[in-house]
Amino acid sequence: MAIAKLGSTGAVIDVTPDEEFIATAVTLEDLGYPTIWLSGGRLERLEQVLAVLEATRSAQVGTSIIAADQFGPDAVLDLYRRAQASHPGRLVLGLGGAHGPRPLAVLGDYFDRLSAVPPGSRLLAALGHRMLELARDLAGGALPILVTPDYTASAREILGDTVLAVEQLVVLAADPAQARAHAAGLLRFMRTIPGYPQNFRRMGFADDDISELSDRLIDGLVAWGDGAAIAKRVAEHRQAGADHVAVMLVNQTDQLNSWRSLAGALLESEGDSHEG
Repeated sequence: MAIAKLGSTGAVIDVTPDEEFIATAVTLEDLGYPTIWLSGGRLERLEQVLAVLEATRSAQVGTSIIAADQFGPDAVLDLYRRAQASHPGRLVLGLGGAHGPRPLAVLGDYFDRLSAVPPGSRLLAALGHRMLELARDLAGGALPILVTPDYTASAREILGDTVLAVEQLVVLAADPAQARAHAAGLLRFMRTIPGYPQNFRRMGFADDDISELSDRLIDGLVAWGDGAAIAKRVAEHRQAGADHVAVMLVNQTDQLNSWRSLAGALLESEGDSHEG
């Protein structure tokens, strides 16, 4: 199944209107990142996913995430079928984004309508216990973001032997004040999205941590420092049970050089796992 080829580490990139993200994906594949994830927040057209598949050779391409309230299941199924026809086995659908009054029911129906997509080619952006169970039962596994290694360990217990791919935000900066300022900018937005503050509390963060964006909250959710420090956090997720860690750079002005500098620290264990 496609998920088996994720490798242990992936790279998350933004989809940009100028389509420079396509060239970035090519460079990341050349650097050895076995999986390239496209951040769903700025995904405007599902054809942008196909464009990355077309430009790259063998890397897995994942969506993180396609939101159920933005793209309907028919459109996603069409994307999967087109990707299978031209690049079989290389697309992994990261799905989620149901924030209404009945998200479990909405996602259950959404996955039912995607029954033609094998479970091994789809992941669910899951945070809470019931959502993790849904990921275990209906998808190939879970794709949570903004979680601690302790959360990863608890998620592994719920998921059993299904896939756990964790998205880890990172800031490549040695200065604590600078790194935390960059991280706080994104966390300030993310805490407004339903589900995230609740999950922060589940992980043991207090309301004051969330409202004040405390150092404790930032340091727990965002890895910062040099390549070795970031690789250490990635390793902690793996030791806690993550099969794959997708790394997302936060506020890096020169992203390609940042990815190059991280490659040595993050990809030592990949070997040739990104090939074929």
